[in-house]
Amino acid sequence: MAALARLLERLLWPARKQERVEEAEERRSSPDGPQSLLDAPRCAQRPHGGAAASWGLSFGASAVQGWRAHMEDAHCAWLELPGLGPGWAFFAVLDGHGGTRAALFGARHLPGYVLEALGPAPGEPEGVCEALRRAFLSADARLRALWPRGEPGGSTALALLVSPHFLYLAHCGDSRAVLSRAGAVAFTTKDHRPLRPRERERIHDAGGTISRRRLEGSLTVSRALGDFAYKEAPGRPPELQLVSAEPEVTALARRVEDEFMLLASDGVWDAMSGSALVGLVASRLCLGLAPELLCAQLLDTCLCKGSLDNMTCILVCFPGAPRSCEEAIRKELVLDAALGRRVAAEQAPGARRKGWSASRVTPTILSSFSELCAFGQEPPSLNTVFRTLASEDIPDLPPGGGLHCKAQNRIQ
Repeated sequence: MAALARLLERLLWPARKQERVEEAEERRSSPDGPQSLLDAPRCAQRPHGGAAASWGLSFGASAVQGWRAHMEDAHCAWLELPGLGPGWAFFAVLDGHGGTRAALFGARHLPGYVLEALGPAPGEPEGVCEALRRAFLSADARLRALWPRGEPGGSTALALLVSPHFLYLAHCGDSRAVLSRAGAVAFTTKDHRPLRPRERERIHDAGGTISRRRLEGSLTVSRALGDFAYKEAPGRPPELQLVSAEPEVTALARRVEDEFMLLASDGVWDAMSGSALVGLVASRLCLGLAPELLCAQLLDTCLCKGSLDNMTCILVCFPGAPRSCEEAIRKELVLDAALGRRVAAEQAPGARRKGWSASRVTPTILSSFSELCAFGQEPPSLNTVFRTLASEDIPDLPPGGGLHCKAQNRIQ
């Protein structure tokens, strides 16, 4: 981990120093985010996953603290739901702000409220959609009863409920989900921001204001669990407060072409678009990568691309997900071999002098120092090497991830 942290610091710091300083200044007056950034990212991950072979469902999940001073994300994954038949599963990503309390509460207790609201025989799809709505509001009401008076903080919440016939997405906030169907983006959730017309209308009707694209000049999201200081408008139900815990619920009929659903906190989306993520995930599945290791690689890629936030992702694979492909594996081996030839680390005494090791840094990051050192006596910085390679036309790089996908962490 220490080696990757140093690597990412060298890669990202020169190019992003000013952005980090500016963001730190902005967040210094913002209660909905961490107050500081670390000098180097914390990159350790503990990916995990599972499979329900009888109905062709598998998942992987991972999380990384990154540059933030504190880890405020949480998540949960249930491949089976007690009291319901086979084929039902539940997954959720929660992104806290102003502390971890709301996110941890949601990860631990939201599944129970969903099960209670569903009952033993939920009606699909309308009954399930209403049950998810009630579950979020009930969880928020219970959280309020437990919340220390006057304490700030809240959490976005994004949940996927899988049934044999439907995929249900319920979300409030800016964590996001994307569905890949037949090799393309078929659906993605929309963030709840104060300037969205429906959100803006509710905020104004509740007596609130929007300044600098933020609710009351503070919150960047308009729906969340917690944030009870923004839920005090008299005479208005919970779903019509300045900040609402009512989820936006979508029911998608399942199809044989459904491949996978990716759920992720906003730190992932800061670095990559939905289409880029779909392309990257599909390409890695074709290499036979397990979903949990794929999630870890995805977060490493986003970190290398410059995401400054905590990041969590859950990948849920359906029976139609891409399978291991010999041709894709062959191309990846050819790519790695080509990059390896560019390394020639044993011919770079300057690299050894700086303590860089080809066994600890992937071929993508180290270039042929025998070429690059010809421009001067001192070997170039890793950032310079990376930029040099990024400017070249290297065929068959991972779609969406590109060169960044080759700077990978060892799982701790």
